[in-house]
Amino acid sequence: MKSILRYIRSIVNFSNDIDIAAARHQITAATEFRGSNVWILIFAVAVVSVGLNINSIPVVIGAMLISPLMGPVMGIGLSLGVNDMELLRKSFKNLIVMTCISIFTATVYFLITPLAMDSPSELLARTYPTVYDVLIAFFSGLAVIVEVCRKEKGTVFAGVAIATALMPPLGTAGFGIANGNIEYFMGAIYLYFINSAFIALAVFLMVRYMKFPLVRISNPQKAKKVHRAITIFTVILVLPSIYTAVVVIKENRFETNARKFVEENRTLGGSYIYDYSISHRAGKSLLTVSIAGESMTENSMDDFMQRASDRGIDENELAINQNSTYEPESNSEVVKSIFQQSEDEIRRREKLISEMEDELSRYRAKELPSSQIAKELYVEYPQIKSITLARGIRSEPQGGENGEKEQVVAFIELNDRITPEQTAKIRQWLSIRLKSTDIKVITDPL
Repeated sequence: MKSILRYIRSIVNFSNDIDIAAARHQITAATEFRGSNVWILIFAVAVVSVGLNINSIPVVIGAMLISPLMGPVMGIGLSLGVNDMELLRKSFKNLIVMTCISIFTATVYFLITPLAMDSPSELLARTYPTVYDVLIAFFSGLAVIVEVCRKEKGTVFAGVAIATALMPPLGTAGFGIANGNIEYFMGAIYLYFINSAFIALAVFLMVRYMKFPLVRISNPQKAKKVHRAITIFTVILVLPSIYTAVVVIKENRFETNARKFVEENRTLGGSYIYDYSISHRAGKSLLTVSIAGESMTENSMDDFMQRASDRGIDENELAINQNSTYEPESNSEVVKSIFQQSEDEIRRREKLISEMEDELSRYRAKELPSSQIAKELYVEYPQIKSITLARGIRSEPQGGENGEKEQVVAFIELNDRITPEQTAKIRQWLSIRLKSTDIKVITDPL
């Protein structure tokens, strides 16, 4: 057991692979914002705005790769870790300036762009953080500080730039301002703050873990003020981040429970849930279900609420919309029959769709890669002009049902003759390549 633990420590230990002095210099240099960095940021925001405008994921990813926003964010984490008040002040100031320039550039673009946005899914994805955004930002921050500290640099920066997605929320914020949509703006800024805060928090923790040398201040009074300011700022950074993480996790858990609850209670006696929505406002979550069919009785309503409670959904977190229901009467069998027929028809169609999907999957599984096989055969036999592959059933009239076997037929058109031995080799190769024991090869005689 000791040898196993020793081996694990030798694998995960990276103390010999880091250069703290070089890492500190690199992060400090990256916090600078002047000259070419300004224009690179403006161009990156313009690119991400175009990507969001045309709903193009590759364009958005390209903008994230060229953005210099990561520098000040890491500078904040480093300054908190080493008690460097001057670096903290510079990093925070540059981050604010870069954020304002980014939002201004995106706003100008969306004010003048002639392109309409029919389905802005990429924009909508940048207006509200999930628990995954929190985790991605935190672990990406851990990855990037380890990468900066490594003596031999790798390809982590590109992956972190894409994963943390600092640029798209700023483009979305500009869209919100340009279109007067305060919800888009606030949601995007919130996501941007979450990403930045958790990256900085991860850098701060790793800097402390790797024992970066602290900044020493000769004046004791000034040192106390600096340490106090650093402590306050660290608390300001950490506490909202923790609160946000708790809120996001809570909302994520509510959404999971709500979806399971709806799936488990689609049918409610004479009524059923035909639609639902989940919303979060001011720290409160709400599940709204729309019900059709018979109006729910008091007993069925109590039972419905109890089921919701069992799923962790309180009474004040559930709203029921019964605008599409009717009051059952003694002579309402016809209406009930109509609803029952509709449900039966829905089930029949769902079953038919499922069967068709299975049939399509089986058909696709039997597709023959004719183009690829033709290329592979041509390398070995350049006299082949073309090849046609077909999968069918070979029937023997005297064999009855047992006389039917699946067979692959390969019709080969030639530019020059091939020998029977070569034909046999082609058949053997096709048998292995297509995983079929029954292969028929027909060559076009010259």
